[in-house]
Amino acid sequence: MSTDTRADGGGGSLLARPLNWLETQSEEVYAYVLLAPAFLLLAVVAFYPLIETFRFSLLADAVASADPFGEFIGLDHYIALLTGDTNFTQQFISVSLSSSFPFVDFGAPFLQQAIFVTLAFAIISVFFETLIGFGQALVLDQDFYGRRWVRVAIIIPWAIPIVIQGMIFFLIFNPTIGFGAEFMQWLGVFGSNPLSSSSDSFLIVLVADIWKTTAFMALLILAGLQSIDRGLYDVAKVSGASPWQRFKYITLPLVAPALLVAMLFRTMDAMRIYGLIDSTAGCETVPSLTCLVIIALQESRRWATASAVAFLTAVVISGFVVVYLLALRNSSGGVA
Repeated sequence: MSTDTRADGGGGSLLARPLNWLETQSEEVYAYVLLAPAFLLLAVVAFYPLIETFRFSLLADAVASADPFGEFIGLDHYIALLTGDTNFTQQFISVSLSSSFPFVDFGAPFLQQAIFVTLAFAIISVFFETLIGFGQALVLDQDFYGRRWVRVAIIIPWAIPIVIQGMIFFLIFNPTIGFGAEFMQWLGVFGSNPLSSSSDSFLIVLVADIWKTTAFMALLILAGLQSIDRGLYDVAKVSGASPWQRFKYITLPLVAPALLVAMLFRTMDAMRIYGLIDSTAGCETVPSLTCLVIIALQESRRWATASAVAFLTAVVISGFVVVYLLALRNSSGGVA
C-alpha cells in the first residue's frame, strides 16, 4: 500500500514541476508553450514536405529509369527555368499561349507565362472578390426581413465543388452546346470559340472563380463586422457623423484585420489555381504555375522539374504571405 502511495506521489510531482514552472512564466512564454504542438504539427505537415521538394529539385530527371530522380545537379533546373532555356523547356512541355492573350511576350518561356497568368488571376480575382464580398457583408450586417435566406443564396455558389463549377462554365461557353459563347460573341466580347482562346478562357475562369468564392470573402468580412461594438455607431450618429464618416472612421479601421486575413487566405488559394482551369478550358489554354507542375508530372514524368516549379510556386506565395502579414501587423498597431 505504501508502494502505491509513493508511485502516485512521484507521478504527481513529475507533472507538478512543469506546471509550477509554467505558472512562473510570462504570458508570452505561456502562449508559445500552448502553440508548441501546433508549431510541431505545422513543421511535420508543411515544412518537411517543402524541404523534401527542394531536395528533389536539386536532382536530375530520370525519365527512362524506374527511379524518377537521377544524380545531384544543384540549381540547374532553376537556372534553366528562370533563364528560359528553350531546349530545356521543350524537353518536358511544348505548350504556348495563344496570340490573343494580352500583355504577354509570346516568345517568353512557358514558366514566365505561367507566372504572369497566376499573378494576374490572383490579383484581379482577389480584388473583385474583396470588393463584392465587402458589399455583400455590409448588406448582410443590417437587419432586414429575409436576411437568413439571402445568406443561404450567397453561400450556394461556394458550396458547389470546383470540378462541377468548371463543367458548368465549360458547358455554358462551349460553342456547340451552350448559349454563352454565341451571346458574348454577339456582344463583341469573345471570339467564335472562347474556350480555345487564352484571353477569353482566362476571363471565363476569372468570372467563374469570382462567382464562387465571393461568398467566402463575404462571410469572413461579415464576422469582422459583427465583432464591432454597435455603441460606437450610436455615439457617432449622436455626434452628427455621416454614413460615410462612420464607415471611414469606424467600420474600415476595425474590420481591417479580418479583411486582411480573408485576403491572405484567398490569395494563397488563388495562387494555387488548377482544378477550375483544368475543368473549364484546360492548362494548355490558361496555364498557371500549378498547371505547369501537373503537366510536368503527368505528361512528361519529370519529377525533379516539377519539384523545382512547385518550390518556386511556394516561394512566390510566401512573398505574398509576408506582405499580408506586414500589413496585418501595421493594421493591428504592431501587435500581430
